[in-house]
This record gives sequence, structure tokens and C-alpha cells, in this order.
Amino acid sequence: MEASTPGDSAPGGTDWASLSSPELAARVTPESVALLPLGAVEQHGAHLPLSTDVDIADGLVAAARAHVARDIELLVLPTVAVGASMEHGDFAGTLSLAPETAIAHLVEIGASVARAGIRRLVLFNSHGGNKAVVDLAALTLRERHGLLVVKANYFRFAPPDDALPAEELRHGLHGGALETAMMMHLAPHKVRHAHLGEAVSLGARQEQTGHGLLPEGDAGFAWLAQDLHPDGVVGDARLATPALGERLVAHFAARLAAVVEAAACFDLTQLGARSRE
Repeated sequence: MEASTPGDSAPGGTDWASLSSPELAARVTPESVALLPLGAVEQHGAHLPLSTDVDIADGLVAAARAHVARDIELLVLPTVAVGASMEHGDFAGTLSLAPETAIAHLVEIGASVARAGIRRLVLFNSHGGNKAVVDLAALTLRERHGLLVVKANYFRFAPPDDALPAEELRHGLHGGALETAMMMHLAPHKVRHAHLGEAVSLGARQEQTGHGLLPEGDAGFAWLAQDLHPDGVVGDARLATPALGERLVAHFAARLAAVVEAAACFDLTQLGARSRE
């Protein structure tokens, strides 16, 4: 049996950076999909590491690759580890780019993908603070380079039925049960179990007292992490278990794989032509 090389076809795609330049050029087809994982290095309270969003992004991508059909040419770009995290900037350890810098960073990476001849790009995001950045970068890449840019935020994926109480899913949006459970599965050695607790969000208190204005929703307000809770986290991390984390990772990874396959099959002729294209 011959040894495989980085240029060989493999289920679940190939790491972009593992290829040589000629190998990558030879793999590019009109259906090739580039996947760019996006995370953040920022505070997640006393019970989770600064790397939480990066660990979750990488873990979900690794799990999704096992589900992607072998005939899809998937090229996984290096993870963007530092994002737009200004809402966590008052807590030690947070690394953040200015929104303008973060947008420009993604646009330049996307431009490089386009120069390689790839027209399909999936931006897979694990950090809520990156969402506005992703939206603007994606539109810029569509306008400048004619790319199909798919914006996938795992926290926008529908969770498994009855995985967590509805209130926890609504308000435990940073360091709560969902992120903690996935970290218990993906990187259990990084979870500080002695510090697991409940941090009741300002949003939950507003909802309980009948106030209509919440941090998130159809008319949310801009917030810093300490606005929601002095510890910078919200939700009940005590609800997290490794089994729940395994279930969540499998569920979100399957959805990501479906997104990648949809991007590969998308008929690009459906996109309107630009006058200068």
C-alpha cells in the first residue's frame, strides 16, 4: 500500500497550509470550497480558558470533516484565532482587533482565496462578537471578488431538541451550559470544575420582571460583558456535562457539514452578474 501525501484526496478535506503551492493549484476546481474557522481569545470567566472559542471552532470543524462527502474538494484554512472582542476588553487576557481591522483581515484572506481560483468560501464563526464583522466582510468579498460567501455561526444553528432549558439557551450566551458542555467534551482538561456556577444575566432579570428590552432579540441593546453580569459570563454552567457536550458537538458538526455540501453544490450562475465582471 502506497503512503499518502498531502495532495491525495481524503475524506473530510485537506488542511490548506499542509499543501505545497503546486498541490493546491492542482486541486482547485469550480466546486472547491474553502472553509475559514473564526474564533476569539477572550475571557470566559473563571471556569473556562481564554481559548474557548478557538477550541470550539476547531473541534466542530474537525467533527464536521468526518461527515463531508469524499467527492467534495474541501480546503480548510488556518483558524483565525483573534477576532473582534471589544465587549470583553475590560477583562484580563482578552485579545481583540478593532472592527475595521478584523473586517480588513477577513477580506484580505478572502482575496487570497479568490486569487487561488476558488469561488466558494464558508466563514465558520464561533464567537458572537465576530458576527457583524463576518457580515460586512462577506458582503465586501461578494462585491469585490464575485465569491459565494456563506456565513455560518454555530450559535445560530438550531440546537438539539430538549438539550437545555429554553431560558438557558436564551440567556446563557457566554460561558453558560452550552459552551461549557462542549469544552467538557472537546478539551476536558481545560475546564476548571471548581469554578462552575450560575451567573444570572441582566437579560434574564429583565425578562422575569416583564421589561421588554433585552440584550439580544429583535430589538436588543449594545452591551459590554460586565453589563450582563459582573463576572463577564452568563448562564448556568452547572448544567453542563461531557455527554451533553458530545451531543452538541455531533449535532452542530452535522449541520456544518451540510452547509459545506450545500456550498459545493450551489449553482453559481444563480448569482447576478456584476457590470465589471
